[in-house]
Amino acid sequence: MFVITRFARGVFTVGLFLLLVATFAPAQETDCAGCHDSVTIASPAHPDLACADCHSNVTSEHPNLVTGPTGEPSCNDCHRRPSREIDRSVHSGTASCTDCHGAAHEIGKVADIASAVSPVNQIKYCGGCHDEPASLVDGYLTSVHGKGLLLSGLINAPGCSDCHGAHNIVAVSNDKASTSHFNSPEICGSCHVLLFEGWKTGSAHGLAWEAGEESPVCTDCHSSHQIADPTMPPERLASAESCGACHSEYLTTFRDSFHGKANDLGFVSGATCSDCHTPHSNLAADDPLSSVHPDNLSETCGECHAGIAASMLSFDPHNDPSNPDDNFYVYVIWVFMTGLLIAVFGFFGLHDLLWLQRALVGSMRGEFREEEQNRDQYVQRFSKMNIRMHVTIIVTFLLLALTGLPLKFHDAGWAQQLMNMLGGIDASRVIHRVAAIGTFGYMAFHLGNLLFRWVVRREKGLFWGPNSMVPQPKDVADIFANFRYYLYLGKRPDNDRWNYIEKFDYLAVFWGVMIIGLSGLMLWLPMFFTSFLPGWTINAAYVVHSDEALLATGFIFVFHFFHTHLRPGSFPMDTVIFTGKMSLVRFRSERPLEYQRLVDNNELQAFLVEPPTLEERRRAYAWGTVFLIVGVLLAVGIIWALLAH
Repeated sequence: MFVITRFARGVFTVGLFLLLVATFAPAQETDCAGCHDSVTIASPAHPDLACADCHSNVTSEHPNLVTGPTGEPSCNDCHRRPSREIDRSVHSGTASCTDCHGAAHEIGKVADIASAVSPVNQIKYCGGCHDEPASLVDGYLTSVHGKGLLLSGLINAPGCSDCHGAHNIVAVSNDKASTSHFNSPEICGSCHVLLFEGWKTGSAHGLAWEAGEESPVCTDCHSSHQIADPTMPPERLASAESCGACHSEYLTTFRDSFHGKANDLGFVSGATCSDCHTPHSNLAADDPLSSVHPDNLSETCGECHAGIAASMLSFDPHNDPSNPDDNFYVYVIWVFMTGLLIAVFGFFGLHDLLWLQRALVGSMRGEFREEEQNRDQYVQRFSKMNIRMHVTIIVTFLLLALTGLPLKFHDAGWAQQLMNMLGGIDASRVIHRVAAIGTFGYMAFHLGNLLFRWVVRREKGLFWGPNSMVPQPKDVADIFANFRYYLYLGKRPDNDRWNYIEKFDYLAVFWGVMIIGLSGLMLWLPMFFTSFLPGWTINAAYVVHSDEALLATGFIFVFHFFHTHLRPGSFPMDTVIFTGKMSLVRFRSERPLEYQRLVDNNELQAFLVEPPTLEERRRAYAWGTVFLIVGVLLAVGIIWALLAH
């Protein structure tokens, strides 16, 4: 009984003590709520914490919130390891827990989609501080990672902390950073496992990285925040510049090749660096496993060029024609074509400058006044067939120039604009080839007509004499005589039906169609031609086609236009080729030998015709103006591109 009494007394005493404590001790939660009734605690991460668990430094003398040095509640008591990591990170002393995790009373679970540090919200919170340079945030938002996460809802897509870490973030320039140049492949490889494993063991870049050597890594090719889908057209077209940042000498030769020029003009299907060298398994050409090793070229090139012949494999996509060590045969052809360009442009440049100054002086002296007399009488200089043939030549030539020159001068600003106007490179290829077929067509027709006149009609003088386009001794004499005339040392030579300039124009068409046409066919059908020719002939064909095209267009749009339309006496246009008719006064002045021969043979009357009608003149000026404007603009573009280059 005594024991029971003592036990009861003890229980009563303890209970009374607890009651007194409960009665007189500070009611913290009640007191906090009494003063901070506007504070709502809604933290999914801390559902069971009371105010005092975080705000432990509250005293009776100062019942207000007493904070740590950062002005925020201390998280260290529970989160000791993250706190230590932050102290060693770039955020030490600059960012508090709530800067990243959100308001203290609303901190969400890290794995919760609504959390401030969830993958979808990180970009907002991290970007709040890291908004300079703007390319970091904007680049991520437009990258495949950002689009996957924010637009497609792929929560597994990497956010900021997946690459940079969470609490132990160090500066990118620090070698210990997960995103440092050397460490970044492992970060990328944590998601792109197969690519990473293949790259580090089967790529020249990866093998160098594995050996601890300086080499390109993922971010050098794919950037860091602006990572884009490499299969998309803009990225494919820009990839050569990425490779060229290190391999500048190969970028130059690539840009000068058809693949590179087409790439510059937006031809997405054209081969770029990664198509031949592969993106993640690129090895040196002498490595047996390399995609560009001689033993593997057939398979690599065959992915685009089905049925490739073994001889085609000697084609060099990085050939430099001006380097004799690349391919001596191609070098010799380049020297010849360059010499031809310099010789033709040099001769006619001097010839026409002297002609221009002499014509201007002659006009001021009144030497050509007779040519402005009554022109009511006309002679038939060209037949309707000649007119149609010339118009066909003009149209096909302009189409070839419009579609070919942008490719040659691909790096000129106007080239891309012109290519876009023509419907892009795919459309221009079709136009170019149709015009080429038209060129072969009119040449075949002309040769057939000559053969018919020679064999069937048995015409005389087709290959010799005053009516022939074959150069003759008089033409050589006239060249020297004209230079003497231009230098005020003699009189102007008398012309017959054709002068040496017109013969040069005529024979240049034969040369051009043969040279440009054959080389163009080789570029059009490389698989066929390399079935019986070595592959380097395609390199040679490219040089010939490109330089001959420059020779033809430059000569026509500058010198031929001057000879026929833009010289004093014909400016602004000579309509003879469009109407077929020339005034008798002009005919007698410009072709005195032919005129006198017709008079002596009583044949002049047969050539006299009515003057061109108003409709014929209008049509001639309308079409002639279009042709001239297009040609002059292309000439300006050529000169501009050459000077810029």
